[in-house]
Amino acid sequence: MYLLLTVLGIAIPFGAFIPWLVTNGLDFIALFNAAIVNPISIFAWLDVLVAALVLLTFIVVDGKRNKVKYHWLAVLGTLSVGVSFGFPLYLYLKEKQHLNSIDT
Repeated sequence: MYLLLTVLGIAIPFGAFIPWLVTNGLDFIALFNAAIVNPISIFAWLDVLVAALVLLTFIVVDGKRNKVKYHWLAVLGTLSVGVSFGFPLYLYLKEKQHLNSIDT
């Protein structure tokens, strides 16, 4: 289930972003201006920013504590795609490790 959510976590956001990217190219100023177009969009981005910081902290602390292999991939996924990708990826990695330890 976590792996499916990881795939959805990249497919759904990029499904919205890629058409914008095709239209506007790598215009970071236009991207920033579109992201802060009104108070609601600013609210949403700040919420995502805080959630990402919390998630990154959780991944690093919990990953070290539980010795989750490749937890750095979830950090990279969060920084490059977002919370919708990094969070289920981390849960997948942790669950996979847990299931592997039960099998052995």
